[in-house]
Amino acid sequence: MAGNEKNNINDIKQDIIHDLIEMGESVKVSIDRTVTSLKEQNTSIADKVIESKNEINDMGNVIEDKCTRGMTLKVSPLQLRTFKGILRMIIDLESIFSLAVEIALITKVTSQTPHIKPLVDIPRMSGQLQEMLDGSFEALKNQDIELAKSTALMDNEIDALFDQIRRELITYMMEDPKKITNASHLTFAARYMERMGDHINNLCENVVYIVTGEKVDLN
Repeated sequence: MAGNEKNNINDIKQDIIHDLIEMGESVKVSIDRTVTSLKEQNTSIADKVIESKNEINDMGNVIEDKCTRGMTLKVSPLQLRTFKGILRMIIDLESIFSLAVEIALITKVTSQTPHIKPLVDIPRMSGQLQEMLDGSFEALKNQDIELAKSTALMDNEIDALFDQIRRELITYMMEDPKKITNASHLTFAARYMERMGDHINNLCENVVYIVTGEKVDLN
C-alpha cells in the first residue's frame, strides 16, 4: 500500500472514530437528560430528548457512509475490523438512544402525578451508564482492550441496581394497589436502563474485536 494511500486511510479511520465518539457524547447527554426529566417530572427536558432523534440518526448515517467508503479501499485487517466494528457500534448507540426516548415518554405519561418515592437508584444507574460510555470510547480511542474489559464488568452493578429497584417496586405494588401504575412505569424505566448497559457491553466487545480480531463475550 502506497504511503499516501495508507495515510489517507488512517485519516479516514481516525475521522470515523472522532465522529463515533461525538455521537456517543450526544447519546450520553440523552441518558442524563431523560433520567433528569423522569426524576424531576419535567416534560420540557423529555421533549428535548425526543426531538434529538433526527440529530442522532444523521450522525449515524454520516458515520455509516464513511465506513462504507473506507471499506471499498485497500485496507489492512485492523482497518477493516475498525470499519466493521464501528458499524456495529452505531447500531448499539442508536438502540441506547431509543431506550432513552422510551424513558422520556414515560416522563410525559407520569408527569401529572407525583412518583410513589423519590428516585435515587435510577439516577445512580444513569451515572454508571455514562461512566461506562466514557470508558468504552476511551478504550476505542486508545485501542485498550483491558479498559474495554473492565468497563464491561461495570454492567454487573447496573444489573444489581435493576434487581434492587425491581424488588423494591414490587413491594410497593403488593402493599398498595394504587401504586401499581407508577411503580410499573418506574420498573420499565429501570429495565430500559439495564438494557442500555447490555448495549454498552456490546460496545466494549467490539473494541476488543477491533483491536484483536477476537469475538468475545464480556457479559
